[in-house]
Amino acid sequence: MLKLAVLISGGGSNLQALLEAAADPDYPAQIVCVGSDTDAPGLEHARAAGIPTFIVRPKDSENREEWGQLLATAIQEHGVGTGPEPGLVVSAGLMRILPAGFVREFSPNLINTHPALLPLFPGAHAVRDALAAGATETGVTVHVIDEGVDTGPVLRQARVEVLPEESEAELHERIKQLERPLLVRTVRDIALGTLNLP
Repeated sequence: MLKLAVLISGGGSNLQALLEAAADPDYPAQIVCVGSDTDAPGLEHARAAGIPTFIVRPKDSENREEWGQLLATAIQEHGVGTGPEPGLVVSAGLMRILPAGFVREFSPNLINTHPALLPLFPGAHAVRDALAAGATETGVTVHVIDEGVDTGPVLRQARVEVLPEESEAELHERIKQLERPLLVRTVRDIALGTLNLP
């Protein structure tokens, strides 16, 4: 059983999808903790499911690297990132770039979802950037986090057509409809060993 630590900043829709998947006894991964950089509303999903939560606020640290060290320690206290079976850290809507020390500690067992077909449109405004570029299609990527910004190895992608006159919010919502099942399948395949981390 693959142990998961899930990191969020917002409402936790990807977290909720993973929680629903993990509630099935045949799903080969178990969420052991959920962490955030703020008092994210999505933490309530984890609490309702009886899963331990923690908050590590960057403002309580002297610098980003110290914040990353505290975040890593909080995850490792739940058995992820330690021992012969390191588990998997899933950035499921964490709206911060993880510090280099944190990435070195966990990568490649550290994955993220991104609302674009990487390497196209990296960064925080991927959906807006795709529309501004006149893209006719975009999508979602699940990738390994490395020390760059959305530059890690791509694990899985799903495509979505950009519709005429579509707003950023409308397109982003359609991407999220693909993002949740893609993340659930990717984590399952990593747990089963049918998808190998680089």
